[in-house]
Amino acid sequence: MLANILQTLTSELEQTLYLNLNEFRLETSDDELLSRYIGLKLRSEFQAIFEIGNPDGLIGYEALLRPSTGIDAVSPGFAFTIADNEGKLVKLDRVARTLHMLNYLTLPDKRGLLFLNVHPKLISSVSAHGKVFETLLHRHSVPTREVVIEVNDGELQTAAGLRDAIDSYKDCGYRIAIDQFGNALSKLDRLWRLSPHFVKFDPCVVKQAERDGKFRRALPKLIEWVEAMGARCVITGIENEIQLDIASNAGAQLLQGYHLARPASASAIGRAAPPARQHAPMSGEPHHFGSFSVAVPSLKSAERKPLRH
Repeated sequence: MLANILQTLTSELEQTLYLNLNEFRLETSDDELLSRYIGLKLRSEFQAIFEIGNPDGLIGYEALLRPSTGIDAVSPGFAFTIADNEGKLVKLDRVARTLHMLNYLTLPDKRGLLFLNVHPKLISSVSAHGKVFETLLHRHSVPTREVVIEVNDGELQTAAGLRDAIDSYKDCGYRIAIDQFGNALSKLDRLWRLSPHFVKFDPCVVKQAERDGKFRRALPKLIEWVEAMGARCVITGIENEIQLDIASNAGAQLLQGYHLARPASASAIGRAAPPARQHAPMSGEPHHFGSFSVAVPSLKSAERKPLRH
């Protein structure tokens, strides 16, 4: 499948994304699409976001950029810093989004929404930069309503024209997620003004709830407040069974973390995809994520540890 995609992509990417094909290239390895740009090898990985009570188990996947020198892994921040210094930030973002979208198309059926992170310096360039990506989505029959643009809450204060940019993304059909909400730079009034579709809590939130009984008792109210605003909460950073209990007991419906599923390539996810369930989960069934409940060892029934108070 990917080999056929590569044959048709060459001229399309040059025309649609305004990328010089002498500067970057696409290749396949182990049923995975890779890219090489600014001297780095770029890969996509995807982490599932689970939904309690959903017969299909999940609501979608967050795409994560995995750059490397070819020998050693480097952070996405390092890659974007190099691109920014070379005046290629927009182009790297286009390469990353394209890579994520094409690999997303190879995920198993019922893959759900695609969550994409946006660099804070590019959040206000939707009128031009975002339109380019929208053209590529349409060419591959991916409606914008299936794409969630993630904006880091801690970096929102430095983004110029933020409200107009968010509204422009919404007008194009994209959904919006505020990521890492609950960090030291978060502001409730800003969240209210932006009115996102999703609010992804910073991993520090569930960790603080695990340590602090008072904070844990307040967490359901915080979730209620976000939902009253019209957004859906995603509790991220779930790394153990206690944190899973805390999140579900607080009323969270959307969950993400290493305890549930680690990031993996689309090809690895496809090979590990479990068979579909024969029936929907029972009402009130604890920690049940459709077919994924039998595929993730950490979600199998286990002795519960008492919560610390």
